[in-house]
Amino acid sequence: MGNLVDQINKSQLINEFKVVVADAEALLKATANTSGEKIAEVRSKAEKSLSIAKAKLADAQDEMLARTEAAAKVTDVYVHENPWRSIGLAAGVGVVIGLLIGRR
Repeated sequence: MGNLVDQINKSQLINEFKVVVADAEALLKATANTSGEKIAEVRSKAEKSLSIAKAKLADAQDEMLARTEAAAKVTDVYVHENPWRSIGLAAGVGVVIGLLIGRR
């Protein structure tokens, strides 16, 4: 269960990081016509940092996808090997959710 929470947190972090990267790209495009040696230097550093960040983001996303696929495969094998346990577990979770909803 903690692993799932970690994956959800990583997913949210990746989504937020994508927004930051998009904003940084927009800022770089907006300052493209601005001249000056200092601005050119800062733009160059920002572009390098942005490309490194994009690569790390892609790696993290690929790792998370691989872990999710592995978890899905393990779950599929478990359900096929233990169908009645899986049905009982799903029914139990459904009853608990039904009770919680019924209390409101």
